[in-house]
Amino acid sequence: MSFDDVVSQPQVTTTLKNQIKNDKTGHAYLFTGSRGTGKTTCARIFAKAINCLNPKDGEPCLECEICKNADNGTLSDIFELDAASNSRVDDIRDLKEGVVYTPELCKYKVYIIDEVHMLSPGAFNALLKTMEEPPEHVKFVLATTEMHKVPATIVSRCQHMPFRRIRTEDIVARIEYIASREGLALTSEAAALIARLSDGGMRDALSLLDQCSAYADTIDAEVVSTAAGIAGRDYLFELIELLLQKNATGALQKINELYDMSKDLKVLCSELIEQLRNIMLLKAINGGTDLITCLPEELERLKGIAESAQLDWVLTSLTALQDCIDKFRGASSKRTELEMCIIRLCTGQVAGAGAAAPSADVASLMQRVAELERRGAAAALPPAQGGAVPKAAAPIKPQRPTKPLKKFDVNNYTPLEDWQEILEKIRDKYPSIAAFLDNSAAAIEGDTFNIICQSDFYLKKFKASNDTAKIKQIIHDHYNKDFEFKLYTASSVDIKDKDNPISVLKSRATGLGLEVEIKKQD
Repeated sequence: MSFDDVVSQPQVTTTLKNQIKNDKTGHAYLFTGSRGTGKTTCARIFAKAINCLNPKDGEPCLECEICKNADNGTLSDIFELDAASNSRVDDIRDLKEGVVYTPELCKYKVYIIDEVHMLSPGAFNALLKTMEEPPEHVKFVLATTEMHKVPATIVSRCQHMPFRRIRTEDIVARIEYIASREGLALTSEAAALIARLSDGGMRDALSLLDQCSAYADTIDAEVVSTAAGIAGRDYLFELIELLLQKNATGALQKINELYDMSKDLKVLCSELIEQLRNIMLLKAINGGTDLITCLPEELERLKGIAESAQLDWVLTSLTALQDCIDKFRGASSKRTELEMCIIRLCTGQVAGAGAAAPSADVASLMQRVAELERRGAAAALPPAQGGAVPKAAAPIKPQRPTKPLKKFDVNNYTPLEDWQEILEKIRDKYPSIAAFLDNSAAAIEGDTFNIICQSDFYLKKFKASNDTAKIKQIIHDHYNKDFEFKLYTASSVDIKDKDNPISVLKSRATGLGLEVEIKKQD
């Protein structure tokens, strides 16, 4: 009924009350935030307060004719428009035609446009023309859950009021207050569970409370879990345990059972993601439970799973299931898509982060083979004549994921053949970073990846970009191995020797079609 009734949004209500009290309200406001945080409610209170005949410190009096008519929804000077069902240009044109007329009973005409991001581009253009120079007797309040879809030209003409997700403790206090006023028997555990399930939305919390009140006389945690449909979720924990055990057969059989029971596979994916999130939080916050959404009896089972799971595996599984849900939209068979995801998780064949790495024995063997090949290539080199540096024979390439390790020596430098391929990947994914690596070269020395930039200027720009982590990830994906990184410039490796190694660097780089700047030394 008033701003004092709004929960957890003091940054909005205090500003609006002060503006109304000082008669300094704007002509347009943009209320943004997630669902159920009070955007439309505050818009209605604002419309009532600025037209109230006897306002008190920016609050409506709730007793005058204007306030009573506004509460009854019979005040003709307050217009509410649902942009989801009135998104056409003609709808905004009708609004534009009505703006020119003065209010019938109130001081201001107030237009509340809910879900404004649903307007068509033409409708936005028509609204923009109306908001550029509105009459003094008109106020606009736009509300949206997706601010990024509202054109910047509209946003710039509004006072932006961001609504935060409502804190769990505030939701608990509010629903306990409402339960006491309505004569409902609500336990503190049930109130806390309702608050966590509502995910920061007061409307969701009140809807669930209303649903629980119709289910039983005494509302406890068990009633809430049954009413919310989260009771009997043992199949989720069984499925997660099968994934941890890499038991693809058992996991596929469990999915088949749920499919035969008409379980929505998209909902199943979402439930798995929710429980994996709980496990992630248990791993990340050392057993803290404030952010976890589950029943009290489920917590111990989640803790047991968290103890046997690695955080990397949990993050990889979350990513894979999120990708699976995204693919459901265009998939001809959701069941097949989910089964493919489960098999990838059980066999370690998940693309990107979290993919199975070779065992320590295999990795050690590959490294020994690469070292032997490098020594053989060095022994096959002809003796140097006339001070010329012989060109190293190309070593035999082993199978990926490892590459032959080449000693990075300024006086005997062979550019990495894969560098151009890696550069193409960088250029496709991060073109701005690739610009600082133009005419660059690279070499591998053991576990160190050396990058030689063209000039000091490029090196400084590359370091200033703070994007080396992105390059490291691309190189890690290319070789399936972690490297230490060192950065050089061609001009920084001058040595006062008779044979300038820069000329060697230049000759080697030229073989790959690169150009390296040479800094002459006195």
